Amino acid sequence: MSQPRAAEAHVVGVDFGTLSGRAVVVRVADGAELGSAVHAYEHAVVDRTLPSTGQPLPPDWALQMPGDWLAVLRTAVPEALAASGVDPSSVIGIGTDFTACTVLPTTADGTPLCDLERFRDRPHAHPKLWKHHAAQPHADRINRLAEDRGEKWLARYGGRISSEWEFAKALQLLEEDPEVYAGTERWVEAADWIIWQLCGTYVRNACTAGYKGIHQDGRYPSREYLAALDPAFETFVEEKLEHPIAQLGERAGSLTAEAAAWTGLPEGIAVAVGNVDAHVTAPAARATEPGQMLAVMGTSTCHVMSSDVLGEVPGMCGVVDGGIVPGLWGYEAGQSGVGDVFGWFVDTAVPAAYADAAAARGLGLHEHLTELAAAQEVGEHGLVALDWHGGNRSVLVDHELSGVVLGQTLATRPEDTYRALLEATAFGTRTIIEAFEGSGVPVTELVVAGGLLRNRFLMQVYADVTRRPLSVIGSDQGPALGSAVFAAVAAGAYPDVHAAAAAMGKVQRAVYVPDEERAARYDALYAEYVRLHDHFGRGGNDVLHRLRAIRRDAVARAGRRETEPQVADVETTSSALVPESGTTTSALTVE
Repeated sequence: MSQPRAAEAHVVGVDFGTLSGRAVVVRVADGAELGSAVHAYEHAVVDRTLPSTGQPLPPDWALQMPGDWLAVLRTAVPEALAASGVDPSSVIGIGTDFTACTVLPTTADGTPLCDLERFRDRPHAHPKLWKHHAAQPHADRINRLAEDRGEKWLARYGGRISSEWEFAKALQLLEEDPEVYAGTERWVEAADWIIWQLCGTYVRNACTAGYKGIHQDGRYPSREYLAALDPAFETFVEEKLEHPIAQLGERAGSLTAEAAAWTGLPEGIAVAVGNVDAHVTAPAARATEPGQMLAVMGTSTCHVMSSDVLGEVPGMCGVVDGGIVPGLWGYEAGQSGVGDVFGWFVDTAVPAAYADAAAARGLGLHEHLTELAAAQEVGEHGLVALDWHGGNRSVLVDHELSGVVLGQTLATRPEDTYRALLEATAFGTRTIIEAFEGSGVPVTELVVAGGLLRNRFLMQVYADVTRRPLSVIGSDQGPALGSAVFAAVAAGAYPDVHAAAAAMGKVQRAVYVPDEERAARYDALYAEYVRLHDHFGRGGNDVLHRLRAIRRDAVARAGRRETEPQVADVETTSSALVPESGTTTSALTVE
């Protein structure tokens, strides 16, 4: 271990992902990452049975346990600090980010309702993870009513509110478990709850409030609108949601003595206002200028971009003033399933012979399939797929949609379908880019962060399909580094996020550039993707919705729910999937 470097200032960034939390110790002067650690959540994603009772959960549910998040502070932060070799007294601030929208009901003092004995066995008392999609019917009602009433805020979200967000999940809570709703004194984003635990102060962050909480131009949806949804929902904002909102990069408070004991950090250091994992990554990747779209690619992909143009982009997840960096409009869009789709295919649809062949070569199955797929010409597999296995976040904003693979024959092989799924996610990103540009918001560069950037073939596919240069973040811990950047600003080490990003961010520009010949061939495949996209997603054929309804009814009659495979959190197992050398690698990561 190196000697402590007490003369230098350091900050800690903590990234709370879908299956684990990771901490990194960063030097303030240049963003050097000096030590990191990962802690896997004991309960991972609670989507099958409730831990306290074993009762089955319905389809499309996804919960978490707050104690798992606190365990990250108690384990990953001290371990990262020890690995760094720095003197704890040199740490001046801590910043965190979270998956979003992950939201939980609490008492007025921040106690999660699921930690109270009377609510321990109630599913609705637990935090609802971002990938909880069971509130889709409630989101549909929110959207229909807002459209019928001409609510001005709807256009700021591309015309559709997602089932993943605060209001849809809260409306589901009210109507499915009124007793838990009545016991909810605060409806809290996990991004803000963890800050509450660190500094003892509850403050909402401008990012989640704007993107996930329908807070635009200084206000939330009106009481009249909420009452029209459900009379009992009229006072939701003022009674359970409304709270002071702080801007990104501000200081939420000071580290408490209790949190200092958990983390091994000095009491009283700056605690930065909470943030979202994708948005916080933009400064870490130096993707803060207009036109630079950051794609954080993991189990899902979140696309964020700053712009000096305010546009109404169909199907975007939101546009918020200062939502990513101060002084610019921050846009968000996304794809609900990316790495999840690849992981599902490998876990459920690949013959054992492929696993044996990969093992004989010392390769992971993802890597083996990637090599086989990369050997093909564009279009050789004869397939086109829709990347909706986790629903569609953008631009259709419909989580009742499901995946489609078209063109399979008796000659189709696993590597064919695998490549078609890789390409489908690239087509989905192109759809998002074209929606932005069609609304007068230019996209000039694609910057990639997240575990999937290790798959070089996949990155080249994205460059070819989108016809844009791909830059890549120069860090394996993008969100955690981004949180550290904001911690430095909150501690006063830099005057603003732009200055901190310039000094601490890391990026390699134009690592992948489009090949014109392949791009032209992909144009033809993309045209077929668009036809399928519109046919199944824009009302041409409602079969995907009907199939979901049939499945839901069958599962209910059977008295059980279908289990879904867990995707490995390979931030903790990356050595099994990503070799240290080689030209084609593959890995999945959490959002």
